[in-house]
Amino acid sequence: MYRRLDDFLEQWRQLTESTQKMLDALTDASLDQPVADGHRTLGRIAWHLAQTIPEMLGKTGLSPAGPAEDAPVPGSAREIAEAYRTASTSLVQQVRERWTDASLEVEDDMYGSKWKRGFTVTALVEHEIHHDGQLSVLMRQAGLRVPGVYGPAKEDWAKMGMEPPAV
Repeated sequence: MYRRLDDFLEQWRQLTESTQKMLDALTDASLDQPVADGHRTLGRIAWHLAQTIPEMLGKTGLSPAGPAEDAPVPGSAREIAEAYRTASTSLVQQVRERWTDASLEVEDDMYGSKWKRGFTVTALVEHEIHHDGQLSVLMRQAGLRVPGVYGPAKEDWAKMGMEPPAV
């Protein structure tokens, strides 16, 4: 659980840069790549990331810009990437303007429980990491190049003059 805003904001900056790289690499055609029959698509998961920022942090009294929880998935990868960029940037701006380190100890009603805001932003980060993993797998299945986010992607090793790890 975060106890200092600067710690959250630094990790959020790093995380959103990585997520944004993946979202910027999506194509309109890739959005329909399913996890499995009857499950979310790549586009739905990407849109969910953009929607979660205002939905989750709205429960803390913040109102980050971004798509409504019930907004339909756009058919445009660029629209999804821009919505995420707007929401993540808006969140940082509002946290910097309205919260202090002490705000992370404030409890809010979250999904039927009381969560400290430090836990809420921890849950937001972990939620995003979880879905970033899903995005990377679905991007491969859709034939897209996955950007290196938590280390080099397979294609990045050659650019560094190294052999990729054995599979």
